[in-house]
Amino acid sequence: MSLLLLIIGIIFFIGLVIIHEFGHFIAARRNGVEVEEFGIFFPPRLYKKRMKSGFIFSINLLPLGGFVKLKGEHDSDNGEGTFGAASLWVKSKIMLAGVFMNLLTALVLLTIISLIGMPQLIHNQFQVKSDSQVSSRTVYITYVEPGSPAAKAGLKVDDQILAIGLKNQKLNYIVNDQVLPKLTKDYAGQEVDILYKTVNSQVKKTSTVLLTSQVVENSQKAYLKAYNSAKACQLVKPAKGYLGVMPASYQTNRSTWSAPIVAVGLSAQATQLTFKGIGNALYGLGSIIAGFVTNNKVARQNGECSASSQVNGPVGIFFILKQSSIMGYQFLLAIIALISLTLAIMNILPIPALDGGRFWIILISRIFKKPLSQKTEELINAIGFIILIVLIILITNVDINRFF
Repeated sequence: MSLLLLIIGIIFFIGLVIIHEFGHFIAARRNGVEVEEFGIFFPPRLYKKRMKSGFIFSINLLPLGGFVKLKGEHDSDNGEGTFGAASLWVKSKIMLAGVFMNLLTALVLLTIISLIGMPQLIHNQFQVKSDSQVSSRTVYITYVEPGSPAAKAGLKVDDQILAIGLKNQKLNYIVNDQVLPKLTKDYAGQEVDILYKTVNSQVKKTSTVLLTSQVVENSQKAYLKAYNSAKACQLVKPAKGYLGVMPASYQTNRSTWSAPIVAVGLSAQATQLTFKGIGNALYGLGSIIAGFVTNNKVARQNGECSASSQVNGPVGIFFILKQSSIMGYQFLLAIIALISLTLAIMNILPIPALDGGRFWIILISRIFKKPLSQKTEELINAIGFIILIVLIILITNVDINRFF
């Protein structure tokens, strides 16, 4: 089941790229600008086909996004049907159409998820309390200490712990990750039975497990690998217990009439956190540069930690989708919705080579009444694209070190 959800998640992610580019495509065609190519991912090309309406549809090799190539894309072009000849209003609509489509997709998905059960994604998550009902609670394992009672019992990472109790006695159901450590402490040194669900959705009961009588402390390295987060960078003490696992929990809340309101409220919270994350990433990048210049290893490591904990490249996104697929379709859809929202945010910022970069460059040139020459525009976009590729390579390298 989790493999199927992972495949669906990857398809949905590719769908976000298609939706984004379709926004540019439809906005251009409706406003008289000719489309020359609609591309999924970046070249080199793997497949192309000329459609009846004249544009080329292509599937490319590098999974870094997508593109819509317009006729006369330079601001200085003035031929009929070119992007350059269009008014500022038309250009703005075309460049921001992808942002609109991603934002709309995020809001629609979050509304649907709110109706069927919204996972707890962030602390103090927005909800309309008068129209919110807990629909499910899940406790799962993020790490199993080698040689611990949990390892001997066959428990594995991502298994869901349903209940625990003394041998041949009534089981106590686990409603959150705080209950499990308390119960294992109460049962320390005794034999227990554990009911759990595997990643394949099979419900199993362990053979009798003998809990330790002394605390099992998971290693700091294990904590770092299990969480891969900003918290891990802060050297927080690992979890302790008598079973030998790191538990985590999440719950889902269902809404009815307030579902669209929840979608907007959660989007606002996520947007605020995204900008905060961007700030932390830039701060971390500055620390990395300062660390290299001054040969300060501590500053460099802190910078790498701060920056890498805020961003994910293609590898990181894959692992996020993989983890989400294990936690269920609601969680997976919620992550897809937040990725769509993040794409909208990143493409409205003045980042060269992205939609927002082109939009702000053209807008500023109009404000100062100094149209960009073709050479200047190409230079700005080329530099921005190179920087973007370098950042993706660096982030991918961080993701590989983080997840492998």
